[in-house]
Amino acid sequence: MRVLMLVATSVATDTRVLREAQTLVDAGHEVHVIGKDVPADFVSPQGITVSSAGASSVFRPAGTPSATGRQLSAPQRAARWALLPQHRNQAFRSWAQAAGIDARARAFDVVHAHDFTALEIGAALAGERGVPYVYDTHELWLGRQRQYRPTPVQDRHEAATEKRLGSGAAAVITVGDGVAAALRVRYGWTHVVVVRNSFPPRVDDGSTLPEAPSGLVYAGRVDAHRELETVLGAAPMVDLPITLVGPADDVWVGRNAAALAATGTALEAALPVDEVTALLRRNGLALVTHSDRFESHLLALPNKLFHAVHAGVPVIATDVPELAAVVREHDLGETYRPGDPRGLAAAVGRALDRYPGLVASVAASAEELSWPADAAALRGVYERLAARPGS
Repeated sequence: MRVLMLVATSVATDTRVLREAQTLVDAGHEVHVIGKDVPADFVSPQGITVSSAGASSVFRPAGTPSATGRQLSAPQRAARWALLPQHRNQAFRSWAQAAGIDARARAFDVVHAHDFTALEIGAALAGERGVPYVYDTHELWLGRQRQYRPTPVQDRHEAATEKRLGSGAAAVITVGDGVAAALRVRYGWTHVVVVRNSFPPRVDDGSTLPEAPSGLVYAGRVDAHRELETVLGAAPMVDLPITLVGPADDVWVGRNAAALAATGTALEAALPVDEVTALLRRNGLALVTHSDRFESHLLALPNKLFHAVHAGVPVIATDVPELAAVVREHDLGETYRPGDPRGLAAAVGRALDRYPGLVASVAASAEELSWPADAAALRGVYERLAARPGS
């Protein structure tokens, strides 16, 4: 089948989209991805083609840098908090219009819409061509993290739109059992399939884990609502160095500069996946932290968890429902209560006490928690689509 994927991200760093596209190509399908502001120097993996649609709004023309992460004055922060919903709405509409123009010049047998921002244009394109569409929601959209003013009217409209268009999809794919259950209850959907943000099995490179952890590594976006303030609070009580690696929000870094310096917490820029894996293995323990402020966080299975399993290292995880349930089921590490630095430090102590057993548990869970299991679920969706009459 000729698969048209739509995603309002740069694609280049979207490991979920690229992993799904590669899986479908390996299964014999053709995949073209239309992304948003894809870097000009991005080289797509072999077999996948990628094009870019721009986005703009009256607040930020296409091609200009985002205010996210910039140091802003108090009035600027207030204005951004108030106006950000309008900017996002205009920017995503602008991207969808440009993506639609690109898509209509292409041949495709199925539309794969990643996230709510691509759902409306994806359903419209599928309707115009008389082909099925798949809705792939990477989070519980209406429970997502927000750093802007409440939008109750828009939320009601989006809930109605998601229910209507998701009901018309040939399949709804999402990232974990918690989000899947919420969608089934909220909308009565019976066609939800779980494809987690898992990683492929690690290729043995001859490296070994330390006999005991030499450090703690958080690999992900360094920003608010990720429990990093709790990590910094626990640092003086933990006899291990801590490294935060990933794209950092300058505002968060500025607010926490004193704590970062006082605790000796290292802050490193984003690294390629393989280098993060090597860093995790050298240190021996992964921090998989999440706030409990947003519903999507309560139900999320972050890719940091699966990256740790891929690297073969135990985790220190926040005790939020979905994440903690998987950690406990497979004995992947220790958990702590959100916002509790002493609890986090105690969890590190427990992990140190039984480290060899945790390493063995992570290794034993690798097959079940790795991409081949999720790739099979994704292939199953497309096998059923290909078997539909008229496909």
